[in-house]
Amino acid sequence: MKAFVAFAGAALAAAPALAAPAPVTGRWLTQGGKAVVEIAPCGQHLCGRIVRIVKVDPSKPKTDVNNPDAAQRARPILGISILSAFAPANDRWKGQIYDPESGRTYRSELRREGDALKVKGCFGPFCRTQDWTKAG
Repeated sequence: MKAFVAFAGAALAAAPALAAPAPVTGRWLTQGGKAVVEIAPCGQHLCGRIVRIVKVDPSKPKTDVNNPDAAQRARPILGISILSAFAPANDRWKGQIYDPESGRTYRSELRREGDALKVKGCFGPFCRTQDWTKAG
């Protein structure tokens, strides 16, 4: 009986670590209000694409000119998938984020905090987090 009680106590203590992450689907305004990204299921994962460009900068290209794949450089930024292969991992979602400004893809994590989305991108040991807000 003591073993059962100890096991049940350990299971309850571990329960928060096994909890599914908060949902992140929907439309999100990126930090700085540049664009709206829609996160939705794609296969067994979540993906996110740019569905609206809010702040148009005439000095910035309108196509994916920095993509390392030359065949992708003519595709428009509007509609591009920047979040891919996000799967639940404890209290967050893990996948990859593509930055069209640099043409680089980073390891990424998404974590929802109320109406805010913490978007973390990492290259090696270096990480940066942005705060995105619910776009409605």
